[in-house]
Amino acid sequence: MAAPVPSPRPVTHLLFDMDGLLLDTERLYSVVFQEICGRYGKTYSWEVKSLVMGKKAQEAAQIIIDELQLPMSKEALVEESQERLKELFPTAALMPGVDRLIRHLREHRVPMAVATSSGSASFQMKTSRHREFFGLFDHIVLGDDPEVSRGKPDPDIFLACAKRFSPPAPLEKCLVFEDAPNGVEAALAAGMQVVMVPDGRLRRDLTTKATVVLASLQDFQPELFGLPPFE
Repeated sequence: MAAPVPSPRPVTHLLFDMDGLLLDTERLYSVVFQEICGRYGKTYSWEVKSLVMGKKAQEAAQIIIDELQLPMSKEALVEESQERLKELFPTAALMPGVDRLIRHLREHRVPMAVATSSGSASFQMKTSRHREFFGLFDHIVLGDDPEVSRGKPDPDIFLACAKRFSPPAPLEKCLVFEDAPNGVEAALAAGMQVVMVPDGRLRRDLTTKATVVLASLQDFQPELFGLPPFE
């Protein structure tokens, strides 16, 4: 039997994933990868998607090729998918509850940052309509950052992100917000608590390790983690 997840403990610093958590981009990835996989009579299913969510682009491409036995190189898959995604990324909207939560936390001066597997170029495209919003965070760590040698589920990105607060954040006082199983694993490996906001189609057994699981960030109760409650 799985060990019970500990009850929420007070935190001081918050780390947010971006794709599928702050921004509605996972839907765009699904559309593009299904277009490509469909040409070969394959389905980009949630089984496959759950394996690649939170991974860096090259690594994700290799997993898709291996799982679906696509007759192409990972470089070709990355190049074709990025070309198509370039058109779609600027349309990405904020997820429900995100704007309210982040502005509430900023108003109360809670230190917070973004830790995303997205590289610099795709980050710029995805956030082009939301520059002011992303300016509310203390800092942003990207997947192609020199300190992030390994992608999620390794903890590198969250460790780098915690270290960049001034002063650096104690790991046990960090709370990570994630939508992907790989991200949850990475947060736990970093010694942090994690709030998971999974897509409703994700298998339930892939959500059991999170400290708290929510249907939407609209449901987050800051006071559970010792943070200022909504008025």
